[in-house]
Amino acid sequence: MTKRSPCPPAPGPLEDYAERFDDLFGTLAQRRGFREYLAGLLLPRDRNKTLTSLTGAEPIVDAQAAPVQSLQFFLSESGWDMESVNAHRLEMLWDDSQTTPHEGGVLVIDETGDRKDGKQTAHVANQYLGSIGKIANGIVSVSSVWADERVYYPLHIEPYEPASRLPGGKKDPAFRTKPQLAVRLVDRALEAGIPFRAVVADSVYGQNATFEGELWAAGLPYVMSIRPSRGTWAPAEDAHTPQEAAERLEWRSPEEPGDWTAVGRRFRDGHTERWWAADLALIGYGPDRSTRLVAATTDPGRLPAASTWYVLTNLPLPETLRAEESAFEPADLEEIVRLYGLRMWVEQSYKQVKGSLGFADFQVRSDIAIRRHWQLVFCAFSFCWWAHVRNKRDTVTVDPVPVAQQAIEAPESVGGKRRGRRGEPAPVMAGGAQRSAGLVGSVDHALALLAGVLGSAPASRAASAA
Repeated sequence: MTKRSPCPPAPGPLEDYAERFDDLFGTLAQRRGFREYLAGLLLPRDRNKTLTSLTGAEPIVDAQAAPVQSLQFFLSESGWDMESVNAHRLEMLWDDSQTTPHEGGVLVIDETGDRKDGKQTAHVANQYLGSIGKIANGIVSVSSVWADERVYYPLHIEPYEPASRLPGGKKDPAFRTKPQLAVRLVDRALEAGIPFRAVVADSVYGQNATFEGELWAAGLPYVMSIRPSRGTWAPAEDAHTPQEAAERLEWRSPEEPGDWTAVGRRFRDGHTERWWAADLALIGYGPDRSTRLVAATTDPGRLPAASTWYVLTNLPLPETLRAEESAFEPADLEEIVRLYGLRMWVEQSYKQVKGSLGFADFQVRSDIAIRRHWQLVFCAFSFCWWAHVRNKRDTVTVDPVPVAQQAIEAPESVGGKRRGRRGEPAPVMAGGAQRSAGLVGSVDHALALLAGVLGSAPASRAASAA
């Protein structure tokens, strides 16, 4: 066997991380491209992380320079398998007790959209973009994230192909709706053997009968939100929407809560909040039905839109006939609020992969190049957790796994019953989006460790000839 040529090492701990992927790259150029791409993503830049930015080159003048073209080939033409790279990335996370998934976490399904110009780039069309809240020209992807109270990281991703780009429109055999893509992502998580307490998603998926039906057919637990105004048939004198059902519950004061139950939420920054939750009675839903409708809010008297959730779940209420018949472990109101609260991690994840790591900054057109860029961003994101765990950064406290989670053994099948201790302290969730480039204190640490790369940046142009 021909001896491999040595690869120029990446700076700091990135080399230790990158060399664990070397067996997946068949050439020196691929191994070098992997290191250079990750280093470019992790380093701070004053402009979007396009290929020229990743190499520290001038945006237009140096677009054809060798370092830029080398990364372009690595992304678009080189023969490495991105699925194998992603699988190995996840295996590395799962090999560490601090980042391995367990039955107490959730599988979050969500979508995101970003502006893109023109029509030649794969998957780009005039469509609704959640990041700006309106229809515009751009690209949309559906992704899955595993999360608990301590860590969160992306699993898989699928681009959405708008019907307008397909010859047969919505009738084209290749057309897939976002909920259909979400089903595929859930299947991929199951194939990878990832344990979770429930699938969690927002109202785009919670109000999709096909997606909910697929979860039921697969025997999977879920907690998904629906809009407060979602109407349902009912006699004229009954409630017709989740909000109307919540408004009819008895509430006098925190001292006399009536139909509402106090639930505690403790955030990562240490502060706690008292929320209120209740099972709602609406046609087709109820605490004794196969699907529950739960309201959670900071103020049952006003039901403020910004801090009120309405969620559907097939997790049964404890001590009911449904709980005895169900294959799922029962979940009280506090557990339902905890599970849906973990969905908020995906919003913070977007801020980090987009704001710090350049998820949407690609300037390539082919489908494979876009997908590879996303996978490399995920590798950079996971490196930050990997480096954080090993360096035990003193300025960030990683909450220990709750005792109840430590006692959980790996389930034989996702959604199977588990028996854990009750009455543990309130779990911890994200206190909000990070406003800096830090990934819970990890990205900024990685940037500091990689600062040595700046020493190899191109020299400034001379003002005039010497």
